[in-house]
This record gives sequence, C-alpha cells and structure tokens, in this order.
Amino acid sequence: MVNRTASEPRTLAPGAVFDWLDETAEQRAAAGLTRTLRSRTADDPVLDLAGNDYLGLTRHPAVTGAAAEAALRWGAGATGSRLVTGTTALHTELEQELADFCGAEAALVFSSGYTANLAALTALTDPDTLIVSDAYNHASLIDGCQLARADVHRAPHSDPHAVAGILAGRERPRALVVTDSVFSVDGNAAPLAELADVTRRFGAALLVDDAHGLGVLGPGGSGAPAAAGLAGAPDLVTTVTLSKSLGSQGGAVLGPRRVIRHLTETARTFIFDTGLAPAAAGAALGARRLRRAEPHRAERAREVARTLAARLAAAGLHASTPDAAVVSVRAPGPEAAVGWAADCRRAGLAVGCFRPPSVPDGISRLRLTARGDLTDGQIAEAVRVIAATAPEGARAAG
Repeated sequence: MVNRTASEPRTLAPGAVFDWLDETAEQRAAAGLTRTLRSRTADDPVLDLAGNDYLGLTRHPAVTGAAAEAALRWGAGATGSRLVTGTTALHTELEQELADFCGAEAALVFSSGYTANLAALTALTDPDTLIVSDAYNHASLIDGCQLARADVHRAPHSDPHAVAGILAGRERPRALVVTDSVFSVDGNAAPLAELADVTRRFGAALLVDDAHGLGVLGPGGSGAPAAAGLAGAPDLVTTVTLSKSLGSQGGAVLGPRRVIRHLTETARTFIFDTGLAPAAAGAALGARRLRRAEPHRAERAREVARTLAARLAAAGLHASTPDAAVVSVRAPGPEAAVGWAADCRRAGLAVGCFRPPSVPDGISRLRLTARGDLTDGQIAEAVRVIAATAPEGARAAG
C-alpha cells in the first residue's frame, strides 16, 4: 500500500479519467434508461407520429420555399449575435408577425425555444423574486429556474389553489408564476385563466410556455393565452417555439414592450448567442402566412387528437384525453415502452417514447403527435399498429 499525503496528486492513466462514465452508463442500462441516436433518411417511409410537426408544415412547399429563398438571399447563417450582425429584416418581420398573431405588444426571436425560456426566467428574476413553478413543467423551464438567482418553489400540478397558498406566504417583493400551457407528456392544458386570477390577486407576473399551444389552440391557432382571454395582458409573458406548429426552428418571447426591451439588453442567451439562421426565420414566416390563409388547420389537429385518443381507448389502452394535439398511451414500464416503440417502428409507425426522468410522475408512455395533415386512413393504421404491438400489461396499465 502506498501512503500519500493530502497534497500529493493522484495519478491516473489518461484514459481512466472518464471510467466513471461507464459505471453510470451501466446503471442507466439496468434501469432501462439507455438513449440512442437514430439517423433517418429524407425519404423515410414510416408514418411519423413522433415529431412535433402538429400542422404538417415542415415539408409544405410554401414553408420550404420560403426557407430556400431566405437562405439564397441572406446566406446560410446569421453571422453573429442579434446585437451585432445577427438581426436581419426577416427577424424583425417575424417578430412583428408573431406579436400581431398572438396579440402581444412585442416579440423577441431566439435560436431555440430552450434559449427563450432560459432568457425569460433568468432575466426577469433576481434574489428578490419568488418563482412558483408547476411540478410538470418542461425541462427548459426547470433549468431556467435552477439558473435563476430566485427563490424557487415547486407547485403541485395544475393547482391554482396551491399556487395561491405559496404566493400568500411569500417574503420577497416580486413573484413569477411559471407554467406550460399544454404539458408535453399527456397533452393536458393548464388552467391559465384561474392562474391569471391568482397572480393578479397577489401581485405576481405569469410566464406561460406555449410551445404546444401555439398553432393549435386559440382563435385561428393564436395560442393558449388567447384561448384563455389573456392575449396582450400587461402582466403576462409568453414563450413559444417555431419548431412545432410553424414547422421551422427557433423560439421567441412575447409580452409587454418593456419586457422585450429588458430581455434584449440583459438576457445572456440572447446577447451571447448567434442569431437564428435566416432560413429558419424565413420558414417560420412562410408557415405563419400559410396559417393565416388556412386557419382550419388548428381545429383539424385537435380533431385528429380526439379521434386517436377515442380509438385507442376503445382498443382497451390507457390513452390520455387531449386538450390540444398531444396524446399519450401508458406503458407497463420503461423497458416495455422502449420495446413497444421499437415494435411500432418495425411495423411502419414512429411514436415517441417518454420514460423517467422525462416524465415527472414516473409513468412511462408512448407519446403521439396528432398531426393535422393525417388522413383518416393513416389514423386507423396508427391505432391498428399501436394496439397490435401493445405489450403485456399495457391494457391494464394505469
């Protein structure tokens, strides 16, 4: 045995410094939590109910054409941060379009919905702020809360009464209530009107992540806040993604003009991040214009979701009741969920697979995107494949 003093360095072979990663990988494998990347081809023949292309716009000629035109005119990248060279006329036009569509005073476009959430949470809070965050919020909101210098309290899921209790006992002068509009696991909607009443009663602001509501809920798909009668509220900040209903990539924060000004000057994920690529901004603009011309797409997405849920339930499976365009089907456990999703893919159907730690309640699920461009025949085929490949215990799950 070699005796070392506390000041002596511990010598390891160069390749041994990451040996601990192998152990953690084995632990994830034992728990059924291994994750792998799978490349897909451009002509992948599977029926896709795994992505977030709610309105079926990602490959629409009006959207891809707008992206191509933007890339040819402005180049492949934004060339710098938004405050340096990364703001093009496309970004400005997109921000105005989004603000007008959602009924907000102003908007600010980011490179992703994730960076938009981090910006809103870190720039709008400080040590004098209490954050009340829904227990089922998306990981980007959770990470934003962790990065904020605020006092963070986790509230029971969709419980305005519990939020009121936390706000009533606050000691800090400012408070921010944070929630998804539509929760990405089961597709249930937050009680936004009730939460707004609570926040106003206690002098708090409300931050809503409308990633899964924009394009699906509200008049013409203008979002969950609009559906709740909150569009343009002076105490509301909304974050959205461009990568779901708009078929592009990126994110945005919408709200009062002074909030947007503050984010422009202080949000680190805006100041120090390269601007959204012009092609993505162009695609989002193309999708927005198409949505204006075809407002029925929002109702069709909701109709597809209701049909999927009803038929899966009729097949004896535990399907969630959708408030927007997300449907989940419970699985007996993590390994069963992974196997079920793989069996679906082999049968020509791509579905999402959610398991711990991605699901806050610990229940593994298949997650289905009810795309508005699905035909009745494709809906029937999806239900047939999911029911035929259901693992033992799926019909009794939940």
